[in-house]
Amino acid sequence: MDSVDSSKAYMAARLPYCCYKCGNIVCCHDDIVSKDFQASHGRAFLFSHVTNVTDGPEEERMMLTGLHTVADVSCHDCGEALGWKYIHAVEELEKYKEGKTVLEKFKISKQNW
Repeated sequence: MDSVDSSKAYMAARLPYCCYKCGNIVCCHDDIVSKDFQASHGRAFLFSHVTNVTDGPEEERMMLTGLHTVADVSCHDCGEALGWKYIHAVEELEKYKEGKTVLEKFKISKQNW
């Protein structure tokens, strides 16, 4: 079994979420930090770990919780925009978000569970 197959098997055992457009596994239920995030099109989840996504360029963005440096993330396979990754938070209370990724709920779907 090669590393791609073993990675897929590992992810499948952890209640995976997939890109709604192409079915590429991008994260797991076990890695949800919070379900209380809001994106431009509705609810979103904060994940401690995502996979098979591509980071866009970093930019400063004023969010509901203050100024953050973020990078948009998209599906590695189909290029669909899925959310954003927090690179840096200015406010001390927001530092827990650094290195974590927000994915819009309607852009991900449960796979086989």
